[in-house]
Amino acid sequence: MPPPENDFAATARVIAPTTPLASCVRAYVIRNTTGRTPLPPAQRLNRFPASPMCSISWIIQGEVMALETGLPTPRAALGGPQTQPRVSQNPGPVHVFIVLFFPQALHALTGLDMSRQVDRFVALGDVLDGPWLALSQQVLAAADDATRVALIANFLEPRWQAARSAGAAPGSVLGDWVNSLAIHVAASGWGRSARNIERRIKIWAGQPLRVLRRYRRAERSLLESRADLEAGTVSWAEAAAQGGYADQPHLSREVRAITGLPPGELARRIRDDESYWVYQIWS
Repeated sequence: MPPPENDFAATARVIAPTTPLASCVRAYVIRNTTGRTPLPPAQRLNRFPASPMCSISWIIQGEVMALETGLPTPRAALGGPQTQPRVSQNPGPVHVFIVLFFPQALHALTGLDMSRQVDRFVALGDVLDGPWLALSQQVLAAADDATRVALIANFLEPRWQAARSAGAAPGSVLGDWVNSLAIHVAASGWGRSARNIERRIKIWAGQPLRVLRRYRRAERSLLESRADLEAGTVSWAEAAAQGGYADQPHLSREVRAITGLPPGELARRIRDDESYWVYQIWS
């Protein structure tokens, strides 16, 4: 285990959105290792799973490098849905603030075709302009993370309410957001054929409905097994059965595709390796 001064809770946290944004923002994620004993290189990695969510991230302090290229990531960046696990590296202490959006919500707010954002991670100014960039400057200049949350909420709430009122987005995606999206698309009058519905889902959410359901099922299975996982008593065969998988190998294949590791090894890394901090704080 990492020493107490480097524990996950002290360096990373998740903040839930306000109620009006619960169907728009999945969460705010903060990683802050500044003002602490520097982490060793292996613990300065950031390991993210494949995910249907979109993100806007800000580097408040420090630097983040793309592991594959060694190039610095933009200080303000938009990330689309990711189909593979992603790893970045912090050369030193870092403070990063991330907003995770449901993909169909970001589409409704920006008009971006989410199918064209899949596996992209680009400077915010490359895809958005005007009020979004003004907000970005305010977020970077804010005194603390609480102020950042308030700035973003004040910016998003009226825009999200307008998008919902115009029928541009599901009224609620609490619970099973994937099925809520499918129902909304089917009822939107954009064509009743399966092909048209699937095409619209990809524009709104970036990926086919079957892939979105795979992500949702894997996340639910891991979260429902969390208490047993932390106690070291998890039965992956039982988790597979409860999650609706054909068998344990089926669960293992899907977890590996999303995280890069089979369930048992992932559980060990979450427990012992701070580079898996985002898994540790997720709930």
